[in-house]
This record gives sequence, structure tokens and C-alpha cells, in this order.
Amino acid sequence: MIIVLSGPSGAGKDSVRDLVLEWAPAIHRVVTATTRPPRPGETDGHDYHFLTEAEFGRRLAEGGFVEHAFVYDHLNGVPRDEIEAPLAAGKDVLARVDVQGAATIKRLFPDAVLIFVAPPSVEETARRMRARDADSDEAQKRRLETAAREMEAAAGFDHVVVNETGRLEETARRVLEIVAAEKRKRGGRPGA
Repeated sequence: MIIVLSGPSGAGKDSVRDLVLEWAPAIHRVVTATTRPPRPGETDGHDYHFLTEAEFGRRLAEGGFVEHAFVYDHLNGVPRDEIEAPLAAGKDVLARVDVQGAATIKRLFPDAVLIFVAPPSVEETARRMRARDADSDEAQKRRLETAAREMEAAAGFDHVVVNETGRLEETARRVLEIVAAEKRKRGGRPGA
């Protein structure tokens, strides 16, 4: 099963994903590709596949991405082998992508489960982005404007989970409950 976590910047998607995968290590974590430079503490092949624009273009021309987009001045994409190889091996996969990427994955894989991770408010999103301090003020402003638009996309998702401040474990538990319920609906084994 393909599980897609998406939502606006500052919603806590990475934190939710990381805790879900800690609790359910059999799920394959999809590592996406980007042309942006690594942020402090990020590792190539773990956080992202950091590619040059030329390498990204070559892989794109070869059909190496399930989906890709130009986001915040950089190319981002989901490598095809990050989805197809684990599925062929009988594993569930979890991808963390933007809302446009989630829509593309759903179109290509109609059985994918889309989970929208929402912040409790736009104000909390802004606070989280400032606390993360990974982007310039201009980039944070752009991300906040985009986040407000992305919140409208929640209606197109299979499930919406609000990541309340200080309740990360509750949010991750809710995601795992959704996965188990979807597996039961599909006749698969619950849990991962």
C-alpha cells in the first residue's frame, strides 16, 4: 500500500513521518529527490537525494520519477524506484510530498491513501516555521502564503489529521490507525 503524507509547510509532516516509521519500521520510507542544497544536519540518501539540476534532468528524461514539480525555486521529485521496488517486494511505502505531488501519486496509483497533516492554525504554522529557522524571512513568507493555499487542498485527501502542538505522538498514532483501517478495508493485514 502507498501511504502519502502531505500538508502545508510547518504542519509537522516530517516529525509525524519519522515517528510513524519508528513505530512501524517495516514500512519503506520514500526518500525524495531535490535540487536544493542540504540544510544543516541533512544527509544525502537519508533526508533527500540531493541532485544537481543536470542529474535531475537526466533522471527525469529517463522516466526516473513518479512525480516531480518545481517548488520554491528547486526541482523536487519522487524517484520511481523508491515506490515500485518496495511495493514489488511486498512492502508498504510512505511518501511525504507536497499537495500537488500527492494528487499526482493518487492519479497514478488510485489505491494510494492520502493523509493530509494539518497544523492547528495558520498562526501556529508561522510560529513553527520561525522556530525551525531553516529559511530566510522571504522564503518563510512565501511558504506561509503557499501554506494558506494548500490548506484548501485538504478536501481532496482521503483523511485529514490535525497535528496539535505538543501532541505529536497522538498524531502519529492516528496515522497508524488510519493505515490499519485501510488495510482492513482492503483485506490486508492490519499494522505494518
